[in-house]
Order: sequence, then C-alpha cells, then structure tokens
Amino acid sequence: MPADAWIIDGYVDEPACLGVPPYISPYVRTIAGVLKEQKFRVHYCTIDQVRADPYLFPSISKAGLMVMIAGVTVPGKYLGGTPATLTEIQQVGLQIRGPEKYIGGPIGFGYSPGGGEKAIIQAITGFDHLLVGSAPEALHSHLTGGRPEGTVNYSLSDKWSIIGSDIIKNHPSFPHMMCELETARGCSHQETGGCSFCTEPFYGPPVYRPANGVIDEVGSLYTAGARHFRLGRQPDLLTYQAGGGEFPAPDPDALRTLFAGIREKAPGLMTLHIDNINPGTIARHPEESHEALSVITRYHTPGDVAAFGMETADHEVIRINNLKASPEEVMDAIRTVNAVGAKRSAGIPELLPGLNFISGLPGETKETFEYNQQFLQEVLQGRCLIRRVNVRQLMPFPGTRAYEGNTLGLYDAKFRAFKEFVRAKFDSPMLERVFPIGTVFRDIIIEVQGPVSFGRQMGSYPILIGIPLSLAPGTVIDATVVDFGMRSLTALPVPVDINHLPVQALKWLPGVGKKKAAMVAAKRPFVSADLFRAITGVTPLDHLVVFRKNPGSPKGP
Repeated sequence: MPADAWIIDGYVDEPACLGVPPYISPYVRTIAGVLKEQKFRVHYCTIDQVRADPYLFPSISKAGLMVMIAGVTVPGKYLGGTPATLTEIQQVGLQIRGPEKYIGGPIGFGYSPGGGEKAIIQAITGFDHLLVGSAPEALHSHLTGGRPEGTVNYSLSDKWSIIGSDIIKNHPSFPHMMCELETARGCSHQETGGCSFCTEPFYGPPVYRPANGVIDEVGSLYTAGARHFRLGRQPDLLTYQAGGGEFPAPDPDALRTLFAGIREKAPGLMTLHIDNINPGTIARHPEESHEALSVITRYHTPGDVAAFGMETADHEVIRINNLKASPEEVMDAIRTVNAVGAKRSAGIPELLPGLNFISGLPGETKETFEYNQQFLQEVLQGRCLIRRVNVRQLMPFPGTRAYEGNTLGLYDAKFRAFKEFVRAKFDSPMLERVFPIGTVFRDIIIEVQGPVSFGRQMGSYPILIGIPLSLAPGTVIDATVVDFGMRSLTALPVPVDINHLPVQALKWLPGVGKKKAAMVAAKRPFVSADLFRAITGVTPLDHLVVFRKNPGSPKGP
C-alpha cells in the first residue's frame, strides 16, 4: 500500500509567479507529480484550510512525508486567501510530527511581513529539509538519494506537471480557479544585474520551457477540469523563446505556436490571459512587439492585462536601480499596447497595460513623487487606457542591491499622498473610460457575501465588482456597470429586473437614487421602458432592462 504524502500550500507571490487563490501555482502541481512518480498517495490542502480545521494536523501527522510551499517576495493585498506568515509556517513545522517535512518555494529567499519591511533570512524551525533552488527538482533529488537541491530541468518537470495536474481537484476554489502556467525561469535583464529590488535574477539567465511542455500540461489540466489559465511564470512573455541579449526581440512565431497549441488542447477554455510584459522590450522592438501582441490578442480571451514594471518616472532613480525603461519608453509601450488591445470584444477591452510603482528605491527624493504624478496626468490627458495602477512600498530581500541604501521610511507622507492621488484622481476617471456605464461582465464569481456582495471574473488582475444583493459565495452572475469606486465597480444583475429588484439595489440605477427608488418600488410593476421613463424621468439601461411579471435568478454556483 502506498504511503501518504501531504502538500500544504502556503501560497506564493513572486515578481513572475502568483499562487494565491483563486490562483494555483506551478509549484504544487509539479511537486504532486514528483510525489506520485515516487508512488506516494498525495493529499493537498491550503493554509486557509489549515487555519479553519485543527483536525488536519493529526491527519497530516500520520503521513510519511509532507511538503510545504510558501513565500511572498512582492507586497500584495488578496481577497481569495492569505499567504502563510513566518509564525504560521513554523507552527506547521513544529506541530506536525511524524512525517519527513520539507519546505520550498520563495521562502528560501527570506521573509518579510509586507511592503516597507526588510526581509530577513532565518532558519525555519520544525522542518527537516529546505528545498534549495527549484523545489520539484530538489525534492526529486532527495527522494532518489541526492541532496535537497535542484535546478530547473524541464525534461523532468514537464512530465511531473502532467502527472500532478489532477491535484487541482482538491483546491477549495475548484473549478473556479486560475492555473498559473510556467513558460520560463530567470530574467534576461540580469545580464546587467537586473532591477535592484527584484528576486527573479536569483534564478539566473532565462531558461525557456518548450512549447509542447506547456501545451501538454494545459491539455492535462483541461482534462482534470481546469478552464482558466494564465501564462504568468515569466518576467516578460514577449521574449518567450527569443534570442540572447538583455532586451531580446520578440519572436511572434514562437508565441503563435504556444497560444495556438493551448487553444487546440483546451477548446472550451474560458480564460487565457498573460501577466508580465517588459515595456523596455516594446520600446526597443516596436514592430516585433506589435506583431507579438497581435498574436496574443488573436488567441487569448478579452479583459487581459499586460503588467508593466514601470516602478518610477524619475530618470535618476531609473539609472541608480538599473530599471527597464524610461518614462518616455513606458509611454510609447502604453500606446503600442493600446493600438493593439484597446479594441473591445462584447464591450470589454481586449488587452490593456497595467502599471506598477514602487516607493522606497535607492535614489528616491521628494521630487520622485511629482514625476510619477506628472506621468499619470499625461496619461489621463491622452486617449490611452490603463487597466490598473499598483502603488507599493519596497520589500527588499537580502542579495538584492536595494537591500542596502533604500529610502524606506524617508518619504512616507509623500508616498501616502501619491497613493491617494492615484486612487482619487486617476483610478476613478480611468475606470469610467475602461468600463463605462452599461458595460456587461459575464461570469462574475461571488467571493464575499453581504448586503453588497463582492465578486470578480476569472482573469489577470480582475476588477472587483460589488453587487448590492446578498449572494452566496460561488454564485456565478452576469452584471452591468452602474457606478464607480476608486478601484471597484458597482453592478446590477443582467437583465436588470426593475419589477423585482430590492429597493437597496434600485437606488443604484443611473439617475434613480434613494428617493426615486422608493417611488419606483411603490409604482411597480412597470410594463415598459416608456412607462418607467414617464413616471421617473429616467431612461433605463435600454436593452439591459426587463419588466418581468415573475423574478429571475442568477446562475447557480
């Protein structure tokens, strides 16, 4: 009888990998493949499940082996789950007794409680082995008689990713989950030392995964029930299978092979998105980048985001930290992505840029924040669309150049003022451009229930949507935009059923408000849009409104 092995998913978030629900990282799937190949009976749970169920510890303690994957090297805020803290990781190691215990993932680079805090490297008590380097290869090495160390080897891990693919069925978000797909490891920018703050250069120069490895893994995940995928485990997807150099030119044919193969293996997929795109690549290779982006928009699904690691608009900070692109180059890249991706499919832009700013870098001054604000004002004055702006504080790790000489804590007031400017003066008007009133979102998955329930579509940086109804988590609903927050939208289920919506939802109809909502409720039922308009003076959302005699219902969970 095979021995039991447990994988505890403490969640990961790196510059080029996300594994916080609803995302599941490549780590846990390939680790599952390693364990299955070694004839273990594999079980999987998340750190959130561990927190909620104290009886998991006795079950895990009876196993022959346990692997925990954890580590966050970029600051983030999460709705679907909370990454394991250092205290929790050590509690897992100390309280689970019996199995041989391994820990791997970016936790090996150190631990920081969040943005604005230096990471520390310290021994993680309670575990027998730290998986050094690439965790699946390191585990395989140790289980077959070697040391718990490994370097990326796609000739091995491609096989494990397929063997371990059905572990996704044990994820609490299944089937509403995003499978993060690895296409490469390492960074070409590391030729000159990489960006001063980034941990991706720790993986060395780029090692590109063969397209058939990615495609076959997608096929296996699709068979297991996955329908949502993101090509996210690479610092710059445009350079997939590209040539050498610090800023290699994109290879559109390589991307075409990859995306077309995924579509063939997963014909009924619902989401195919991307993550990181280097604006420096686009600025240096505009024609090849335009073609590569066109390939992506041909095969992906709408609502996609190309995340630009801009970091700052201060030329001197860019120079000191060896960043990837000047503000002028980033603006050129924004225009290029808009030229290809701003077109709409069913009302949703195909592919838009997202911008990342980091505060606390070496060389930062008070003027840095003025340059950042001026850059965003220039974006607003133009016609381009930006999907989202992340404003973060540096989380420096030992071994990066930003670990020493950073400016953390020097300009906290300026940082807060800039963040407030972005939320109040940039995000709201930009959201109105990107998702105007009447925009319809399909397949919103409710994650938080309340008087206003919150949900998101599956995707890369999906917008948070508030529905002013109490809806159970897991409910899937279509809704239309009726109002805007700083970083979220308010929407009503479509079709908008005026005769049966509660008063607290009616007030969100454009032009209605609290007073007219009470009048609408008193005058119901309406038999036509004309009658509604005559009584309220409000033109309803045209084709999105219905006047039913009996209430409808959203899609079930």
